[in-house]
Amino acid sequence: MRSKFYRQILKLLIEMKRKDMYKKANNLGFTHPETVTCSQELDALLNIYLHKAA
Repeated sequence: MRSKFYRQILKLLIEMKRKDMYKKANNLGFTHPETVTCSQELDALLNIYLHKAA
């Protein structure tokens, strides 16, 4: 049960970070440092979701 809740929270965080990254890319460009940092944070969340929460 706890694992399911953890995965749901991670999914929500991933979706929020993805939307934030798209906004930054749209407003600042894909290579802007803020966009790149946001992308790296999204990658970290996805890695946790795929490897730790499995």
